[in-house]
Amino acid sequence: MRTNLQRLYATGTLVLGYAAQIIAQTSHKPMNIVYIMSDDHSYQTISAYDKRFIETPNIDWLAEHGTRFTNSFVANSLSGPSRACMLTGKHSHANGFTDNTKTFDGSQQTYPKLLQKAGYQTAMIGKWHLTSDPTGFDYWDILIGQGHYYSPDFKCNGTRVRRPGYVTNVVTDLALDWLSNKRDKSKPFCLLLHHKAPHRVWSPDTCDLDLYNEKVYPLPNNFYDNYEGRLAAAKQEMSIIKDMDLVYDLKMADKENEIHSNPDLEAIGRMNYKRMTDSQRAQWDAHYDPIIKKFKEAGLSGKALAEWKYQRYMHDYMRVIHSIDRNIGRVIKYLKENNLLENTMIVYTSDQGFYMGEHGWFDKRFMYEESFRTPLLVYLPGGKHGDVDEMVQNIDYAPTILELAGVKIPSDIQGESFLPLLEGKKVKDWRKSLYYHYYEYPAEHSVCKHYGVRTDRYSLIHFYDDVNAWELYDLKNDPEQMHNIYGEKGTEKITKKLKKELHKLQNQYDDPIRFKLKDN
Repeated sequence: MRTNLQRLYATGTLVLGYAAQIIAQTSHKPMNIVYIMSDDHSYQTISAYDKRFIETPNIDWLAEHGTRFTNSFVANSLSGPSRACMLTGKHSHANGFTDNTKTFDGSQQTYPKLLQKAGYQTAMIGKWHLTSDPTGFDYWDILIGQGHYYSPDFKCNGTRVRRPGYVTNVVTDLALDWLSNKRDKSKPFCLLLHHKAPHRVWSPDTCDLDLYNEKVYPLPNNFYDNYEGRLAAAKQEMSIIKDMDLVYDLKMADKENEIHSNPDLEAIGRMNYKRMTDSQRAQWDAHYDPIIKKFKEAGLSGKALAEWKYQRYMHDYMRVIHSIDRNIGRVIKYLKENNLLENTMIVYTSDQGFYMGEHGWFDKRFMYEESFRTPLLVYLPGGKHGDVDEMVQNIDYAPTILELAGVKIPSDIQGESFLPLLEGKKVKDWRKSLYYHYYEYPAEHSVCKHYGVRTDRYSLIHFYDDVNAWELYDLKNDPEQMHNIYGEKGTEKITKKLKKELHKLQNQYDDPIRFKLKDN
């Protein structure tokens, strides 16, 4: 497909910014980009997608005034790899960052570098999580490693600094300060604003600790999944029941030192408490001490303990989401008040999806829907208002942003620009399938390596190395992916078709790890 932008290049038409063709004809300002990404924010906990758990009015503003993508996915559901896919527009094997043990090669092509060459000012603020220092940014101020919720440590253009406060507020403060005081306002800009939250351990801002106290969250239908017919699912170590830590995850760090859990995790959990200021600790104690006391008195076990854990997890997670939503509201307010909404695209997404108790899990990694899907909401001046149902993937962000900025998309980028979809156009030859590949095993949470293909109705997954198993799901009849129908009578035709499509995608993306079609 030849894009409008490519036609302009081919005819020699000067492109000062493709955005000028989308926004009002009277405006000749190039398009700015504010790309906001949280870590592990499930689409289930955004009210624009799902109203069961929480209201997120500021995130929802983007859906109401822009575009909600209903079929948004990642290429590798893990923090660092997902970020590398986003920056490069390439699958993990092509950008070299396949799992969190790797170091991102900052010398390679990324879309911020291409924007810089085109005259954009670029900034990266918040969670980076790619080991190497950022490249392609005029300004960067990143959390060190995973980052901490309280008094977080940053690396600002190479200098380490600890900042007081709650991490979501601090990251937003830094972003707004850059917009107000540190950029050259004569140039278009691209700001990457990356939140740590709501990554494990879901520690709320102290002002939000008592939110939702009376809320009882519904238990997922498959919370007590027995993983029948799914060998890799049975091997995982991301169970709320078995693997969610009382002290580290659920904050049961009692003053009497009577509650003990995994020694390494418990030590980190108790250390996190020490990062707080006296005022923060006072608010924390006022909230958690009565919960700890009640928990010790209850002596829970079995299902009662499992469901108590689920409620504690959900309450803390929702409080963290509330803080994210509040801070996104601050960014939107700033852009409104500074007359930047007329020529600024705002993206909100997460580096991947997350389990909110489905299959009894927290975390991500699997190609199952809850972690494979990710929220994607885009405000584009003059763009589409409403839903886009076509399948998009995080390798598509780079080419979309480049095309919006009027920058030629390099031929080696593997993603596709969804700018035409944002314009409200129907793209005749849009993709009909998605490729996925997860690599990090053996590792935390013990999710086996796997690759797969997803179409509008079916999901075919191959787990390899430690477990050699195929799984096939009919997403129309089994949206919770409880029944692996691979090998069942009547599935031969669709299995053959999906394997052919999987093989085609592995060849198209030149994945060195692939199955041999003739042997399957």
